[in-house]
Amino acid sequence: MKKHSLLCAALLTVSMMARAQKPDTAQLLVHYKFSHIRDTTNKANPYTENMVLIIGKKAAAYKSYDAQLDNALFKKEVQEKAANSPDGRININHRSTASATAYYQFPEENELARKEPLAINSYLIVGALPAINWKISGDTATLGGLHCQKATTHFKGRDYTAWFCPDLPLHVGPWKLNGLPGVIVDAYDAKKEVVFKFDGIEKAVITPKKDDQPAGLSRDGQRPMTIMIGMDDQEGDPNIIQLPTNAIKSTEKEFSNLQEAMRKDPNAMVQSMLNARNLSMPRGDNGPKMKIDIKVGPQAVINNPIELTEK
Repeated sequence: MKKHSLLCAALLTVSMMARAQKPDTAQLLVHYKFSHIRDTTNKANPYTENMVLIIGKKAAAYKSYDAQLDNALFKKEVQEKAANSPDGRININHRSTASATAYYQFPEENELARKEPLAINSYLIVGALPAINWKISGDTATLGGLHCQKATTHFKGRDYTAWFCPDLPLHVGPWKLNGLPGVIVDAYDAKKEVVFKFDGIEKAVITPKKDDQPAGLSRDGQRPMTIMIGMDDQEGDPNIIQLPTNAIKSTEKEFSNLQEAMRKDPNAMVQSMLNARNLSMPRGDNGPKMKIDIKVGPQAVINNPIELTEK
């Protein structure tokens, strides 16, 4: 009981919901093959992921492209097993390697926001866009039909080379990279330990908005939506760039404390999140509550983080 009270108290310290930026509509998608040598003792097997930079007229969002498919499959599996479970128990062995972190850049407001899902909640850490001292050279190249120009900098302990497209004038890029007179479509550090490799560009496909779906229901309009464990539970239009409205505003220190509590006792942490939001895990209108049983797998070895300590 005491442990649950402490966890609830930690949750309540970050209970302020995120301030919503003015929504922007996606215009272009820039795809990247991201790779990162996290473990220097195993350089032959870097972490890799397909990422996407969603670009609007005034804002951009950098997310995992792989995570979108993974989350859809996970949600389907949870809903199917919950619907067919006779006693409210479900057993899912879900281990995703896709990143759930998303970055939002707002150049006009000089703002950078990072969304971090943790169990059933999402947390938002907001700050200023990092000021990066770029040196633009006269070198040019063509990437995927885009005329690009070269720039270099030292940022977060690494020496980066970036290729940006002046024809795409928004001053954004993947991850935290920003500040060039054009979208950064390719970037890598001097040791090629962190690489954002250009993998194509396409126009955003705008899908018609469905206004006939009642709030709080699944897409078939019949069943209450399932609270997902291990993924962001927000529903929204992927063509709209805005800060997630259901995210809890936090600080780096507060979020680190929540992560540590999740590692120590994930079941108690999730139960505290549910209690703080006055939620339960129903199987049906009159069915038994779903019991929580979360097992955390081994942590990946990271002795070479993307952000290095300056010497």
